Amino acid sequence: MFLSIPSSFNIGSLTVHFYGIISALAYFLGILITCLIAKKRGFKTDDIITLACYVIPLAIIGARIYYVLFRLDLYSNFWDIFKIWEGGLAFYGGMIGGAFGVGLYCLIHKKNFFALIDLIAVSMILAQGVGRWGNFFNQEAYGYAVNDAKWQWFPFAVYIDSLAEWHLATFFYESMWNFATFAVLICMLYKVNFKANGMIAAYYLVLYGTGRFFIEGLRTDSLYLGPMRVSQVLSAVFVVAGLTYIIVNSVRNKHKSPLTYQIPEKKEKNKKEE
Repeated sequence: MFLSIPSSFNIGSLTVHFYGIISALAYFLGILITCLIAKKRGFKTDDIITLACYVIPLAIIGARIYYVLFRLDLYSNFWDIFKIWEGGLAFYGGMIGGAFGVGLYCLIHKKNFFALIDLIAVSMILAQGVGRWGNFFNQEAYGYAVNDAKWQWFPFAVYIDSLAEWHLATFFYESMWNFATFAVLICMLYKVNFKANGMIAAYYLVLYGTGRFFIEGLRTDSLYLGPMRVSQVLSAVFVVAGLTYIIVNSVRNKHKSPLTYQIPEKKEKNKKEE
């Protein structure tokens, strides 16, 4: 006998989905953490709140469009496209949409894009770790079937009610990887004095991309482009991009020519008047 995982609950005539609650919590946590660390890159809380108004809507739209484009077979009914509470938000689509939002914000408000994405990388990976638990309640993002009884236990595997089978708990693996990556990035933000902005974001691409590449290979619901898993391809691209950025900046910094400008430090006023 297995415990059934509820995907929603009712408050009167209103149905509340756990997926929506977890997603909202993840976004809120991301904004909160970004506000708390904003000063590390010369931003104010108001800057982050305004930024969220650009990023969150575009991230959700991007995540949904990305998923729908690769699973058009599921949406014969046009209005089903808007039922995001039933699942179907692809992170990489959200990442692309969110990046567009950051770029738009920086263009309009004249902010340093590379300094800003360092902050976002730290908060986003934590939000991703939390957000993956929405997959638990929706019973999605799981891996191959686990037929050996000695491995049929959570968190190694998760019981899927609709299939009456145990499957690899890949959502849990990624959640834990994301939390570990957050610990690394937050330490970098406060302990490592990088000479170029964007370095933390580059390490995010490398660390998250590496974990996602291998975990994606275990999933049964991957989005495909021909024979290739799209998320694995993008993960590999992001790992290479992140490594390239890190290497190029490391070389340039040795010659005192960073790829991106630094936030100018405020000069201390002379105590004595001249």
